[in-house]
Amino acid sequence: MRFRLGNVVHAIQATQQSIHVSDLVPRICLTIANLNRVIYFVCDTVLWVRSVGLVSHINKEKWRKWAARYYYYSLLLHIIRDVYEVSLQMEQAAQEKAKKEKLMSQNDLGPCIADEETEWLQSFFLLLFRSLRKHPPLFLDTVKNVCDILNPLDQLDIYKSNSGIIGLGGLLSSIVGIITVAYPQMRLKTC
Repeated sequence: MRFRLGNVVHAIQATQQSIHVSDLVPRICLTIANLNRVIYFVCDTVLWVRSVGLVSHINKEKWRKWAARYYYYSLLLHIIRDVYEVSLQMEQAAQEKAKKEKLMSQNDLGPCIADEETEWLQSFFLLLFRSLRKHPPLFLDTVKNVCDILNPLDQLDIYKSNSGIIGLGGLLSSIVGIITVAYPQMRLKTC
């Protein structure tokens, strides 16, 4: 019981901290995500109270769906924040690349139109890779959130997965969690 109440308190504290984030998009995403986590932990505590027999008239399936729904909302908002942060990093990397290309191009005729049409996707993924490589905490947070969302997607019948995929996602998420505990500098900061 102490562990569950500790999670509720931690989620409330995280909500209070996220209100003060300077950038508007992360502030909104993190605040609403943390409020959803509070509700998720309350639902989880109700389920625990029922499972230990303190209260028996609780509709287990209804509370399980509510818990999954609020966990899903929390993760979805964290993923939106991650996508926003990735886009900022990609924009910065693109500007740096443009500066370098401008300095290096003197008499270059440039690529033909056919090359431009086929290379934009490659350029996008290369830019994404470079941006995430420069910011490992953002990469790890994104991987963890994407892996974590597999379970509520399945529970809510939004996207059905087999138990192997959900288990693999849970394993990857746990490994990322261990990495961020062992190396706190790898945890994504909320400024």
